[in-house]
Amino acid sequence: MIETSDLTKKYDDLFAIKSLDLKLEKGDVFGFIGPNGAGKTTTMRILATLLNPSWGVASVCGYSIYKHPKEIRRAIGYMPDFFGVYDDMKVIEYLEFFAAAYRIKGPARRKVCDEVLDLVDLGYKREAFVTSLSRGMTQRLGLARVLLHDPQVLLLDEPASGLDPRARIEIRGLLKELRKMGKTIMVSSHILPELADICNKIGIIERGELLVNADVAEVMKQVRQRTVLQIGVKGDLDQAAKLLDDSPLVEETDVRDGMLFTTLQNGTDDYSQLSSMLLERGFPITLFKEEEINLETAFMALTKGITA
Repeated sequence: MIETSDLTKKYDDLFAIKSLDLKLEKGDVFGFIGPNGAGKTTTMRILATLLNPSWGVASVCGYSIYKHPKEIRRAIGYMPDFFGVYDDMKVIEYLEFFAAAYRIKGPARRKVCDEVLDLVDLGYKREAFVTSLSRGMTQRLGLARVLLHDPQVLLLDEPASGLDPRARIEIRGLLKELRKMGKTIMVSSHILPELADICNKIGIIERGELLVNADVAEVMKQVRQRTVLQIGVKGDLDQAAKLLDDSPLVEETDVRDGMLFTTLQNGTDDYSQLSSMLLERGFPITLFKEEEINLETAFMALTKGITA
């Protein structure tokens, strides 16, 4: 659905994006992660045919960005990080205006507007003026607008930017619904942990170069060099830590926040004997699990915070 090869945008001596190679299949939800100025918005604007690259090729839904920009615009829904709304319109009027621009006519226009309002849970605001909407509601209205023509591909640039925690949860739930509908979605965000349960693929970009482009599980595996166990026991934590450190399976054990964090030797897959050893030596176990690696950890491990 989205494919790029050697895609590059250069301003004088500055590379906004450099030799970007991407391939997204139908139904993929691609989380695009990177610091401000890394090249995320530039990439999306090129894919939306709003900006020409310096060189390289890109296609969306099989259409070339050079030869078929109109066809691409009909097939995508692009939501920029900041967008304006017409303040003197009611919510339903705003959507009907854009539905008319998409050449949706007659009763079908009102029907599709009502359907997208229900999808983004704004049906109760249909007669409200756009100026009365909160930031979160405005974001949902913007998403409703790009869904009017039932696009195959969604390009969402920071859809959760500036939202409070409740509004971010609502946007995340909405993205999950769109994923179930089979939409191909590219979404950029700094709310890194929230992307893990939305996306099946992750791209990490820095200084215009794509450092990582893989399934979420593969990214986590790349970051984790050693397995770390989070262990809770009753009793003397220092004695339990010493006991674990005596095992040939263990590289080291740290005690922090009332828990044991045990780093295993490289290549250790079976660590079941550690729990048995603790129980035999009189340390009842309250928690025994692998420490989770989230996208924030991956992002910090794979980038240096350098922008283009």
